[in-house]
Amino acid sequence: MTGARLELEGITKRFGDLVAVDDLSLQLQPGEVFGFVGSNGAGKTTTMRVVLGTLTPDGGKVLWDGAPIGFEVRRRIGYMPEERGLYPKMRVLEQLIYLARLRGMPKAEARSSAEQLLATLEVVGDPGARVESLSLGNQQRVQLAAALVHRPELLVLDEPFSGLDPVGVDVLSGVLRTAAHDGAAVVFSSHQLELVERLCDAVVLIDQGRIAAQGTIEELRVSRARNLWQIRLRDVTSPWWEVIPGAAPLRRDDGVVVLELAPSTDPQRVLDVARSAGDVLSFGPVEPSLQELFREVVS
Repeated sequence: MTGARLELEGITKRFGDLVAVDDLSLQLQPGEVFGFVGSNGAGKTTTMRVVLGTLTPDGGKVLWDGAPIGFEVRRRIGYMPEERGLYPKMRVLEQLIYLARLRGMPKAEARSSAEQLLATLEVVGDPGARVESLSLGNQQRVQLAAALVHRPELLVLDEPFSGLDPVGVDVLSGVLRTAAHDGAAVVFSSHQLELVERLCDAVVLIDQGRIAAQGTIEELRVSRARNLWQIRLRDVTSPWWEVIPGAAPLRRDDGVVVLELAPSTDPQRVLDVARSAGDVLSFGPVEPSLQELFREVVS
């Protein structure tokens, strides 16, 4: 798989007076896992549908390797919608072969790819059974297989982890990483930010149709760096930090306090005061999680 670059340039989409996507631009490289994060109604699904061609933008362009994206390119995209779209009465293996054939894959290759994916995704059930007879979790795995069966160059997934048990999450995570390793560009939206943080090479935070921040997790942390330190003391509940100029508490919980220090405040001074107050069990800088970064960006 050679892979190609997806570019969105100034995408705008309106529904009446509502601006769902507002002048959004981003790039997605082959071999990259890209996280799309935002609140409900932020514009994530609308953006995905513009890429797929099911919605026409009111402004901007979708480019594939620098050229306008067209039908033939879109046949090489794998899509997993948030609202699952399988044919419930159709048999599992038959459906996957059918969907691969629609994308131009020869029948023997389609069967081989479908059978391999059912094994890789650990789908429990008879491949000859109707989709509706499977559990919801296994139906979701089949839905993912449907997005992957034609070996797409671009994989677009809308809330793919929703409803999966921990084993299913691990299986799906491995499949996405393998697809990227093989050269596909992978973009997925999710409210499970710890998974986005763990899996993604880059992240875009979208708020009210506009990009609020984007980059790697580390770049986002650096761009919103705060001088935070966490201290845990044994059996100490008094506000011992109040004697330290430039130390403001952000969180307190069961002996643990997170302090934001002014640039002039020496962390060693904080540690010395903490030791005078009691036994220090842990002390160190705090790196904000993606969830905390998201809250800060959209607040």
